[in-house]
Amino acid sequence: MNFAAQMRIGSLEISAALMAVAAIAAVPRRRIASEIGAIAPMRVRFRAIEFGKPRSLEAVCPIVVGRSPEAGLVLADSEVSRRHARFETDRGAVFVRDLQSRNGTFLNGRRLSDAIEVRVGDAIDGGTTRVGVEDISPWT
Repeated sequence: MNFAAQMRIGSLEISAALMAVAAIAAVPRRRIASEIGAIAPMRVRFRAIEFGKPRSLEAVCPIVVGRSPEAGLVLADSEVSRRHARFETDRGAVFVRDLQSRNGTFLNGRRLSDAIEVRVGDAIDGGTTRVGVEDISPWT
């Protein structure tokens, strides 16, 4: 086998290995609900962009997001369910879970199927509203 053919084969092997690593790295941080365990309160500062207008909210988790007046973060977006999503905590981490909403909840563009850890800078979409996580700190 000549040198050029060997280089093509080696390049294909490297490309395949890089694609495998990228696929593994792209898997979201997941935990099934039963693994989340006891709820430990954490303070989260959110920035909601609703109808193009930003607003901030600081809340202690757990908190429900939705159109219901009983929700901790009330959104007026008609595409958001009454009880759309819930932010929960465990051992210093904050997780978001879709509450079987009509249109789904998305973390950084990926539809939620399980509770997934959120971090500062993450964006949660429900309907046409985006809720960003600006800060997470222990509640004292």
